[in-house]
Amino acid sequence: MDGSGRGILVPEIGGAPRAGLCTDCGISRIGDGRACGRACQFIQPDYPGLEARVHGRAAQDGGEEAFFGVTQAMHRARRVPAAPGAQWTGLTTGLAEALLRAGAVDGVLATAPDPEDRWKPMPVIVTDPEELAGCRGMRMGFGPLLALLEPAREMGLRRLAVIGVPCQVHALRALEAELGFEQLLVIGTPCSDNTTTARFHDFLARLDPKPETISYLEFRADYRVELRFEDGRPARFIPFLKLPLSDLPADFFPMTCKTCVDYTNRLADITVGYMGGDGDQWLIVRNARGAAMLERLGESVELRPLTDKGKRKAAVAGFMANTARAAGGLPLRRMPDWVRPIVAWLQPRTGPRGLEFARARVEMKAIETVLHLRRAHPAKMKNMIPEHVWRLAARYGLVAEEGERR
Repeated sequence: MDGSGRGILVPEIGGAPRAGLCTDCGISRIGDGRACGRACQFIQPDYPGLEARVHGRAAQDGGEEAFFGVTQAMHRARRVPAAPGAQWTGLTTGLAEALLRAGAVDGVLATAPDPEDRWKPMPVIVTDPEELAGCRGMRMGFGPLLALLEPAREMGLRRLAVIGVPCQVHALRALEAELGFEQLLVIGTPCSDNTTTARFHDFLARLDPKPETISYLEFRADYRVELRFEDGRPARFIPFLKLPLSDLPADFFPMTCKTCVDYTNRLADITVGYMGGDGDQWLIVRNARGAAMLERLGESVELRPLTDKGKRKAAVAGFMANTARAAGGLPLRRMPDWVRPIVAWLQPRTGPRGLEFARARVEMKAIETVLHLRRAHPAKMKNMIPEHVWRLAARYGLVAEEGERR
């Protein structure tokens, strides 16, 4: 076991991801690997059952829970002052840091940047709250975080916090009862459209002539991507419509991310994202454990009511039409160049914002899942698509065909 600093450990990870739909959450790399069949989000997820076990009840079919999962409270939030080097304001690592400082957990499973590549995820075990600062920021690529469960147990850690993306958290919750830890607290982040670290570097090269100087990238709720640079250049803001997404190869985003059934990390105790934050962070407190974690931050977090603006229906319907073309192997419809600046100006002013933006993204992911599975893995649809995804897709006339639904 190698340590990159006192209180942050980088265990060696062996094994390999499994074949097929796999985001390399780490479960296939420990034990005999057969736990994948019980844990994987891409085999036969049981969200109502796991929600009932984790939160005490399943999500309601109506209201905001139909989109976002079990919800005790939602907030627009920011850490004050913002943590240096944070992707937003540092709430995610701040929650974990507060747990360690209070002695509520023995360690945190988190993701740090690889020393050789700032964008590559490196799973770590953190036992010193000061070291969580090194886990701030975004990574791109697959990080086998749950492979650290065995080394954490060997270290004698019995109470863990885990900062994970939805496919990692689903596997963790599915196996939680057999892992043998006294306590598992989960801080979840929403996730969508991951890619390999190498492919992400290709994307950066399309955005800037000096991609090696890009130190920060964020898809913002104002329909722009923000780039920051380490060479002293001012930040750049690129409208979504001007991104070279149509030029990317068809397999740039892996099939797992095109068929994700849980954008909002429904099985976390607390979800920290940005979609519903309208420029701030978006917190979904899901149960009493999540509420207690947030309370530990005290006055260092500023909470405000969420916003809810604009209409999503046209944007989601347009996305469905383009996704249907892509899933069928047809080229995406490109907007004429002269129209792009006009629409880029209109989007942040008239498009969905706040909760409506979040609803739109969740519906888009549901639609994407159905269309891509129908093309690439039709036999998996019956077991892999939960009811909450079908209900969202049905709002746009996308319903199950014979044999596609449980």
